[in-house]
Amino acid sequence: MLLDMLAAVARKDYNDRRRRQTQGIEKAKQAGLYRGRQADTERHAAIADMLDRGMSWSQVSAATGASRSTIKRVVDARKAHETA
Repeated sequence: MLLDMLAAVARKDYNDRRRRQTQGIEKAKQAGLYRGRQADTERHAAIADMLDRGMSWSQVSAATGASRSTIKRVVDARKAHETA
């Protein structure tokens, strides 16, 4: 029973911290101070360079440690930039 009570208190504390964090982020966004995590432009440039040299996505992923979704994000950003 004591463990159940401790688990409930821990869960409530966790939920309270998450709620307060969300409130802080919303407040910072409204003030124009929160921009989220910024893209690693150097890494994206390296990925784009490797793709330009004809490397496959798997080779780029192995060389940079980037996930396939990151590589796709770079490809999509380049396409959007080319069409704009």
